[in-house]
Amino acid sequence: MHCNQFLESPLTRRQMLMQCANGFGAVALAALLSDPAYGGVPSTDPLAPRLPHFRPKANNVIFLFMDGGPSQLDTFDPKPRLAKEHGQPIKMKVPPTQFNNVGTVMQSPWKFRHYGQSGIPVSDLFPNVARFVDDLAVVRSMVSNFSVHTNANYFIHSGNGQQGRPSMGSWVTYGLGSQCRNLPGFVVLDSGLIPPGGLDCFNNGFLPASYQGSLFQRGDNPLADLKRNETDSRLQQSKMSLMRKLDRESLRRTGDDDKIESAIANYELAFRMQTAVPEVVNFKGESAATKAMYGFDEKYSPTQIFARQCLLARRLVERGVRFIEILCPKVGGDRWDQHSNLRDGHENNARAVDKPIAGLLRDLKGRGLLDETLVIWAGEFGRTPMAQGSDGRDHNPFGFTIWLTGGGVKGGTIHGATDEYGYFVVDKKVEVYDLHATMLHLLGIDHKRLTYRFGGRDMRLTDVHGEVIKEILV
Repeated sequence: MHCNQFLESPLTRRQMLMQCANGFGAVALAALLSDPAYGGVPSTDPLAPRLPHFRPKANNVIFLFMDGGPSQLDTFDPKPRLAKEHGQPIKMKVPPTQFNNVGTVMQSPWKFRHYGQSGIPVSDLFPNVARFVDDLAVVRSMVSNFSVHTNANYFIHSGNGQQGRPSMGSWVTYGLGSQCRNLPGFVVLDSGLIPPGGLDCFNNGFLPASYQGSLFQRGDNPLADLKRNETDSRLQQSKMSLMRKLDRESLRRTGDDDKIESAIANYELAFRMQTAVPEVVNFKGESAATKAMYGFDEKYSPTQIFARQCLLARRLVERGVRFIEILCPKVGGDRWDQHSNLRDGHENNARAVDKPIAGLLRDLKGRGLLDETLVIWAGEFGRTPMAQGSDGRDHNPFGFTIWLTGGGVKGGTIHGATDEYGYFVVDKKVEVYDLHATMLHLLGIDHKRLTYRFGGRDMRLTDVHGEVIKEILV
């Protein structure tokens, strides 16, 4: 009498190939499975490219995060009424602001001019970006659920105002994987300022660790501990071989385990990055004209810093990195968060980012990459039409402006509107959930189908909300 646990199981195809012809069949099979021409990467790789739900318009995302909250009234949403009533009490009921300092109406210190065939008005803060208005969809009707930086930062990044949820870059790489095997799928370029909320803005949350954002510091050595310690490459290869063997044994004992799979994938990715990262941050092959277009030769050092990060973003897109976020540089003031001294603070921030962003858009267009790259420019909220103190503006989550361009976006478009003061949305309100749904849609993902089982329910980036902003799509 035989006990079932001692019965030999039938041969699998893989076992048959291993045992037949001295295993040459398995060697051939392994080569085919690992060849990009026959399917790309091993199926256990969490960043293996995955098919979208439908044909995408964009393959990559560059998120230009304007930390602090740029004023919509002084950038892309002009309000003549502010000039007419400058210095007067505002003639409408307003909710308590962040610091509950409701001053008099304050006009914009900058003039607006109409650009392009679309005639979209842009303030003098952005003379370079203004040349691309016919490529931009300017959304003037954004709202946020939070008026505090930390919560608002978590919200625009993860669709939730609390700490610990996956960032949108993590969701994108979870849904689509990455087109690049030698670099992370989600890269955050640190220009000098980490937003309030810290690194959790780029967290993988409950998703496997392979999908967290990788923070690249500025300079030639963007990642710590990336340089090889061993001068003998054979010694390092031996260590990696032993590590793989130990990892496989742990996986065999525990069965399917996302944490172990992610750890294995991260070790192997780090090994490949030792060659890929120094190459991608080396700009020696870029022409002097390209560097000047981004602003490398500007005298203002924050412009030079942001120019480098924008050029690096283009190089990462070229190599197939799926989601890139660029953070703001230090300008001597407090990010875009001007509760006082609005003129100097916004001018310094705009001076730092205007030319590099225009250079990035021009470069992407010239290389044919803008058609397949979605670029998003946004802060976490906007600012009030009244002065805080004598020359600042407080936080305003009730109506602010962002813009999108690139893959699948209808250029030369204005979507939505705020009231005559620029305080509240009065037409075509767009929530952060809608922005996320639209981004995923352009990447070929149905936001309602991109889910991950956690805490007894199917979680998603847009939670139970979100509508695609179809009016700004081609």
